Amino acid sequence: MVAIRRDMRASDGEREATVEILRTAVGEGRITMAEFEERAQAAYAARTRRELDALTDDLPRSLW
Repeated sequence: MVAIRRDMRASDGEREATVEILRTAVGEGRITMAEFEERAQAAYAARTRRELDALTDDLPRSLW
């Protein structure tokens, strides 16, 4: 089994995937538009996978 390093630099694709998860969360009423905007901004500024993970940790895995 290959371990995913969370301290590895995030890619643009990973940032976009995180924002898409957040969009789905808004659509399901799990986060507010204000929360979405704050988290999306943080996603685009994230440097590592760990930072991206923190933005979706409180959301169900079924969103992605």
